[in-house]
Amino acid sequence: MDKIIALWAIPRSTSTAFEWMMRQRGDLDCLHEPFGEAWYQGEDPFWPRFKEGEKTTKGLSTQSVWDDIQTRAAKGPVFLKDFPHYINHMWTPEFLGHFTHAFLIRDPAKTISSMYNKWPDFDELEVGFPEQRALFDLLWALNGTPPPVIDSDDLLEDPDKMVAAFCDAVGIPFKPKAMSWQPGGDPSAHSWWDGGSFHANLAQSTGLTPQVRRYVEVADAPERVRRVHKRMKPHYDHLFQHRITPK
Repeated sequence: MDKIIALWAIPRSTSTAFEWMMRQRGDLDCLHEPFGEAWYQGEDPFWPRFKEGEKTTKGLSTQSVWDDIQTRAAKGPVFLKDFPHYINHMWTPEFLGHFTHAFLIRDPAKTISSMYNKWPDFDELEVGFPEQRALFDLLWALNGTPPPVIDSDDLLEDPDKMVAAFCDAVGIPFKPKAMSWQPGGDPSAHSWWDGGSFHANLAQSTGLTPQVRRYVEVADAPERVRRVHKRMKPHYDHLFQHRITPK
């Protein structure tokens, strides 16, 4: 079986832009949240807001997704970005040993505000920070060294350096040509959620280009965002101290 690179992110963390960049490389079979599709739309969905009558897919499960990933990896290297909370019931040393792991984190003031804007009724189990931290700590304990961590703000501030550092950490060559693309792409072609409405800005983008770091003032956010942020911030801070920094 070939290399399976897993980027473990959280919702609204610029992870789909990172995935889109990885697709431009042309040397990886790239998958968009394959375990998430089973978590939300599988035959027996896990997500806490599921109601009878919502979309399900016969035969789709986290196990069938894993079977498909292994089939793909038998043919060549695979890259997937996904969220740890979709598969925390699968975290055995044997399962985790199949992946080359990396993490993408983002300030919860930004991710939770964005989730609230899209899904005001989001469930806290969909936020993902506790499970992301738990998987990071588990992998560190199993392997003796912390897996690489990229922070979204660092990535957007200095994309070339951060992507090069990511590539070095996971053992693949950095390909500068992958950092830009033509606008008008269709991320929805790879998205199983409502035709890709979360990725409209990405479709009009032209690449990962440097951006001025911006901040979200939590004190001005709705009360629910403030409460969830207070619980999630320590998990983000824990990974932040281990992030790869630009050199």
